Amino acid sequence: MKALKIGNLCASVPVVQGGMGVGISLSGLASAVACEGGIGVISSAGLGAIYGERAKDYREASVRGLKEELRKAREATRGIIGVNVMVAMSNFADMVRTAVAEKADIIFSGAGLPLNLPAFLPEGARTKLAPIVSSARAAALLCRKWFADYRYVPDAIVVEGPKAGGHLGYKREQLDDADYALEKLVPEVVAEAERFGAEHGRHIPVIAGGGIYTGEDIYRIMELGAEGVQMGTRFVTTEECDAAPAFKQSYIDARREDIEIIESPVGMPGRALHSSFLEQVKAGIRRPKSCPFDCIKTCDVTRSPYCIMLALYNAFRGKLQNGYAFCGANAWRAEKIQTVRELMASLCSEYDRFARKVRG
Repeated sequence: MKALKIGNLCASVPVVQGGMGVGISLSGLASAVACEGGIGVISSAGLGAIYGERAKDYREASVRGLKEELRKAREATRGIIGVNVMVAMSNFADMVRTAVAEKADIIFSGAGLPLNLPAFLPEGARTKLAPIVSSARAAALLCRKWFADYRYVPDAIVVEGPKAGGHLGYKREQLDDADYALEKLVPEVVAEAERFGAEHGRHIPVIAGGGIYTGEDIYRIMELGAEGVQMGTRFVTTEECDAAPAFKQSYIDARREDIEIIESPVGMPGRALHSSFLEQVKAGIRRPKSCPFDCIKTCDVTRSPYCIMLALYNAFRGKLQNGYAFCGANAWRAEKIQTVRELMASLCSEYDRFARKVRG
């Protein structure tokens, strides 16, 4: 595999571990991935719930939690550590400012277009910015907006396809439409990144995510022009993943038919593992009485069928009867718990074997 270069950052293994909230990818997982040459990513989503007992309110706890997770990651590795910040979060600005102040290497931002992300980057800051998009059109719009308003060119662009886990930037009917397949999106986004980058004398690497599971998958998608891949699901079933053992076991126990598309209170479709909790949601049994967090801009407690923060927090702690696990389309393929080192080594060997086969 060729190294992934994002400005002065260089990941010897071109794998970005996807940011998984609530609590699934914290400093434990992120630092382990960074130690193996990839880019480890701490999810900022839900830190206010995880650290809630140590602060007066959700936002204060979120800031404290992100500072602590970044500090712990830095103590554990000299590798590349990023932070994922969802645009839909009500404390988006707090999380971005904290990540920048704590000198995170890179911020990945999706669940909406992060049109004002460069506004939080003071002059001389070292943090790189990588928006997550679902189309070349979105990439073009964002690039133009960033340059027009801030004279900023994205340091990298992540294109996330419809097989990803968690919240998806697609309409339900687009998820199985070949026109939105990652294999079609990647060349289009690469072409846009090359065109815009050439206009401004910058190289913008494209990172592809959503349904990538094996070293062969990595090879195929990089042949289409991606310079790196984003993988979330594969890292859930690692020893270093920050989720409870029961959360990881739910992936191993899952069958293909257990994976479903749900309507999230966030206002986006999401991919998750079927659970008794989701059955109760469909039956109208789960209704929030109040909003304990005010964590998502688009969530209306008077219309939401459940509190997504509590559901994901419970799942993170292994209490799946009161929540559910987000997952990618290939989660059912998980067979065992392994270390991050073992996983990264297997991905590299699979890539090399397939490359030799293709090249004869």
